[in-house]
This record gives sequence, structure tokens and C-alpha cells, in this order.
Amino acid sequence: MSSNNERKEGVAGFMQRAKEQANRNVEHFAEGMAAGSMPEGKLFDIAQQISDKRLGELTVDSTTCGYCAVGCRFDVYTDGEEVLATRAADPEESPVNDISTCVKGKFSYNFANSEERLTDPLVRDENGEWREATWDEALSRVVEGFQDIIDEYGNEAMSVIASSKATNEENYLMGKFARQVLGTNTVDNCNRLCHSSTVAGLAKTYGYGAASISVKDFEEADLIFLTGSNTTEAHPVLGTRVKQHVKEGGDLIVFDPRETQIAEYADQYTSIRPGYDTVWVNGVTRYIIENDLYDEEFVAERTEGFEEVKEAVEEFTLDYVEEVTGAPPEEIVSAAEAIAEADRTVFGWTLGITEHSHGTDNVAALANLAAITGNVGKPGTGVSPFRGQNNVQGGGGDMGPLPDNFPGYQKVADDEVRAKFEEAWDCEIPAERGYYTTEMFNAFDDGPLEGMFCIGENPSLSEPGKKHADEVLEEMEFLVVQDLFMNETAKYADVVLPAVSFLEKEGTFANTDRRVQKVNQVLEKKGNAKADWEILQELANRMGRAWDYADTNEINEEMRSLTPIYGGISHERIEEKGGIQWPCWDEDHPGTERLYTEEFNTESGKANLVPVGYAEPMAPQTEEFPLTLTTGRVLYQYHTGTMTHPEEGIMKYNDRDFVEINPGTAASYGIENGDPVRLESDKGEIVVTAQVTERIGEDTVFAPIHFAETAVNTLTDSERLDPEAKTPEFKATAVRISPVEGQQSTDRPGSVEPARGDD
Repeated sequence: MSSNNERKEGVAGFMQRAKEQANRNVEHFAEGMAAGSMPEGKLFDIAQQISDKRLGELTVDSTTCGYCAVGCRFDVYTDGEEVLATRAADPEESPVNDISTCVKGKFSYNFANSEERLTDPLVRDENGEWREATWDEALSRVVEGFQDIIDEYGNEAMSVIASSKATNEENYLMGKFARQVLGTNTVDNCNRLCHSSTVAGLAKTYGYGAASISVKDFEEADLIFLTGSNTTEAHPVLGTRVKQHVKEGGDLIVFDPRETQIAEYADQYTSIRPGYDTVWVNGVTRYIIENDLYDEEFVAERTEGFEEVKEAVEEFTLDYVEEVTGAPPEEIVSAAEAIAEADRTVFGWTLGITEHSHGTDNVAALANLAAITGNVGKPGTGVSPFRGQNNVQGGGGDMGPLPDNFPGYQKVADDEVRAKFEEAWDCEIPAERGYYTTEMFNAFDDGPLEGMFCIGENPSLSEPGKKHADEVLEEMEFLVVQDLFMNETAKYADVVLPAVSFLEKEGTFANTDRRVQKVNQVLEKKGNAKADWEILQELANRMGRAWDYADTNEINEEMRSLTPIYGGISHERIEEKGGIQWPCWDEDHPGTERLYTEEFNTESGKANLVPVGYAEPMAPQTEEFPLTLTTGRVLYQYHTGTMTHPEEGIMKYNDRDFVEINPGTAASYGIENGDPVRLESDKGEIVVTAQVTERIGEDTVFAPIHFAETAVNTLTDSERLDPEAKTPEFKATAVRISPVEGQQSTDRPGSVEPARGDD
């Protein structure tokens, strides 16, 4: 581990590099921006701020990034009040990112000291207006509101939305609070909106709903096969690894509706229509089976269900695949043969595969393809769903703030498991699962739910069908929001509790390759804000429990005593090793770098190949709505903007949503680059700026998800859900587009080709 003095000495080097970067010529600066750097003036300002401080007064601590789930580690230079700079930690301490960080990891920390931060609780007065309150008053109001609902409607009338931004320890307590204190299994998190179909699809095929690989497998692979992933913008440091793989001679194949930057590095990019992924995946699988290109030994010894899959894919001929998806037959063939010829292939995907009404089937189809080609359990092989929020793997899944799972994916319906938690938590727990997040908002319509405790999430923007979500939030009998800012959801709340960011707390996160890493406090808490676990403990005790955790280490000790896959992952061991990948059964276990090396986590120990048939969007294109809208992220923003909207530098590059339109489509509607256009679905309409680009196909449009002003989820539907995972169909919404009459073309940041930097 690097000493504090060594890190301080590194500040001088950082200053020099920053000043040199600030003085480079404009041409090189533009090149730097493509790599995710900030403007030269920003770099100079940072260097100047540091130079104004005596080095001996700076504090240098390492922590884990709170943006996406790549899990980058870096050193943070502070004066105790604000972040002055960051740089990648020692490579031995940062195995995921090595020496790299993305633009947000480098620069996006102004949110921590934003004047808009919540620093005191807020309650509504008798006129419905907000006023600041003491913690005592605010917590009393929360307890009274929760208890009133429980007394009148029963425990199952309460719901909890947990936070994938929070630590593992805090998410463990969120699940415990829901079941022990509120007496309900209706607790869920943002995983429902993104990768719950990954969890469902992989759980039923391989056993664990998580990546099977370690990040080093990207280096050892012969071929990386990516689909539904805008890697360089959504997971920039992983994008850097993929590009390095290509630079060193590895192959890359990309299937996606958009020709994102990562596709520019591919040996083969195939454009596909959104919403028909089982068709082209099954087409690749069929060709491999039909031409005896599959791994016969692996299939025979380590899988079951092959004959059923063989029969299921029979209809997906090359011509049929082209007719449905637009993928040319020769490209299906070349992809299949490339997988067969490679000794080692890693399959990666994100929300372009999962956020569909058939996302679970999409994932199962990819799992089938990886298994029949023998690309599981060996170095340089495996499946890698890139997770979105920083702790959606740990907090969103591993820790069990889920309606059907306890921590460690232990089933609520299992009598023996449930009895274990009832004894440990001294409470009775219903055997029936609660509502998933997407079901919660429909359940409020029908009456079973009346109250909600929303922690670190913003469903007003993130839920499908924004109009419906807002109606539910407004009519809810009692709503408590716990967050950093007064976000769109908090505006409907009865009480708002100020929480702290990842920079102001201790604990652990689990990243996209199951690596549990330490989070260290690098800034003082703002005002009277409290950590999520502290707030939960105070509420639990006011509601009749006796929680007495002194710190997150004590929470971790309790959690891992009940969670076998985390059994050996103590704070002390994480500090020693720099991170441990689960499952880690005890303190003598080294952790698991790669899953399924000997057997799958199934009853038979073999992969359960699942036959998957034809699937299409629930609301495909029609004459009235002839285009398909797909949504996603951009490099210079993050989710609903809680942490990026206060960033001046970031906002200069993307300060509003836009819509990408193919030049041919734009011409047919009389739309020019920068024009305001109206997007309409059967659920609503929004006005955004047109960005005319060949990145998108002629019958598809793309819009980001980051801004309340346009709120793209106005167009999506809360009832079009995956039947197993209940994931919304964010990636395929039938829409129509039209120019907005009487408004001129604009020259806006959102109306130019977005920057594609990633390191």
C-alpha cells in the first residue's frame, strides 16, 4: 500500500503534468478531449488550486469511484472540505482501472460542495410548504407517518426503494429495515430497471446472476463479442481495455442498433433493429450447431438441454434473421465462424440487451451461445454484463434488498433460509415475495401500497411512464425521500432527509466483476447530513428496535455471518488485498477470480441450456408510430444527473437531451441538424433537439435519459415489462417524429456529435 507521504510527493508530479497539459497547443488539446480530458483551463485551475496549498496541508486518501460499476480506485487530494484533484491509485491497489480513470472519475466532484446540497431535514408545514427541521422533528414525523400506515392498512402497505449508490453495508440494513422494522418484503432497487433480466437469465442457466469473469479476461481473450453496449461512454475504462485488446491484435465484434465509438474499433460491426435480439443470437447459434462448430466435449460434459436448444433455433435461418433484424446473412456467418475459430471469447452486454420485455430471454440466448462454444470457466472466456450504478452489483443484488431474495441470493420462499433470518433479526418474515419496483407503482393504483421510503433513487425520472409515476408519487399517502439533493421525486415527499455522498462515508462497493472494494471517507459530511446507515439506525430504534452498530465494520460482520458468498470478505482482508471477488466462503478462501471453472452453480453442476424462441417488442412499429426509440447514456452525464448536473465543465458538453436521427429519415421529415423536434408515443410527447447522424439506422431514433426538462420516460410504458424480471422495455418504444413549426435551428451542445472520449 502506498504511504501518505508517497502520495503527497505524487501531487507535485500531478501539478506539473496538469500545467503541461494546460499549455499544449489547440490541436493536441482537441485530441485530448477525444480521450476524455477536460479543457486546458480546467486543468490549469486544478494545478493552480493545488499549488496554492502547502503540500503538507493536503490529505491524500484512496477510495472507490461512486459513478459506474467498473470499480475504479483512485487517490483523492483534499483540503478536508473539497476535492482538489484525483489520480489513479497505485496499480497494485487498482486492478480494475490500473492507471486510468474516466472524465467523471477525474473531475466530477463539485456536486459534493454544491450550494444545492441538502444539509438539514425538510418537512412540510401546515400549508404544504417546505421548511427546515431538526433531526428529532423530522425522524418523529417519519416514524409517525410509517406507523399510521401500518396501523391502518397493515405492514404490507409499506414499500422501500433501496439505493445502488449506497454501500453494501447500508443496503444490507435497508433490506433488514424493510423486513424487521416495517414488516414487509416489498423492497427493491434500481436493478429492476436495468440488469434484473441479466440476473434472472444467468441464474437459471449458470446459477449466479453476475459476471463470470475477471477484468484480466479481457486481456487474455482472443475475441471480445459486445452487444447492446455503448462501452466507451457508459463504461469508459472498460472501453479503454477493449480498445487496448484490439490494439494488441485481439478481435472485436459488435452488434448494436447504433454505431457507437466502440464499433469503430471492431473487426465487424453489424447494425440490427432494436427489440429482436433473440432472433439474431439464435441465428448465430443455429449456424454454429448446423455446421458442427460447437464445442462437443464441453456440451457433453458440462451442459444439459442442448437438444432442446438445437430444436428451438432451427427456425432462425439466415434469411429469416435478415428479414426480422436487418443483419446480413454473411455477417451472421462471419460472427459465428469468428467465435468458433477463437480459442477464448468474452461476451459482454449492457442495457441494450436487458431493458426489453424479453430481456431475460435475450440473456439466456447469449448464455446458450457462450456455453455451446465452450467459452465459460477458462481464462479469457466468460460472460460479462457491465453493471451501471457504482454498487448495483453489491447493493442492488448481493445484499438482498429485493422482494424475493435475502443477502447472497438466498430465497425468501425457502423455509430454512427464512428461518435463519427470522432468528437473526428477531422477527417474522412473510414467505411470499413483495412487489418489484415496477410493480410498486401499479400496486399503488390498486390500493395495496400506501407509503414509500425512497433512498437514493429518483423514480420520477427513472421509472417507465413518467406521467403515471408522478401521479402515483403525488397521490401517495406518505412518502419519505433520503438523498443528496431535492430531486424530482423529493418534490412530492412529506419528509426529505439529507444523506451524504460516497466521498463522505465508509463501507464497501461490489463492482461489475464481483470485486468487493473499500470505500473510504475523504471529505467531511456536509452540514447536518448523515450517512444512510446512521439514519436507518435512528429510525429503527425509534420504531422499537435496538440497533447499536458503532460503524460499518460491525454491519459488515453481521452481514457476512448470514451471507455465505461474502463469508470471508471482511474489511480488514479487503484493505490487505485491495479487493476480493465473491464467492469467498471463509477467511482462508482467496476469493473467486473466475466462476464455473469446475462446475456451474446449479443442482446438477451443469449449465442449464434454455430454449429461447422468437421475441419482439410489446409495442412494435405501426403506421401511426413508424420509428423505434431506444434510450441510453452519454459520456458527460450520469443517470438522472444528481451528481453531474452541478458540474459546470460536464454541462458545457451535454446540458440537455437530444434525439439522434439518421440523415435519410431527417430529410424525409424536413428536419435539419439542431432543429427542435417533437417525439410522440402512445404515452406522451417531448420536444428535443435533433442531432442528424449516421450512427443510427433509418427506422430507429436514440435519446439520452439524463434531464428532467425533457424526461424521455414520458414516452415509455410502465406496463410493458419482462414477465420474469419485470424490467421495463426502455430500448424499444414505437414513436413518431415531427418538426416543431415556427422554431429555428439551434446551435446547442446537444445538437452536435457528442464527444466520444473515454480515458
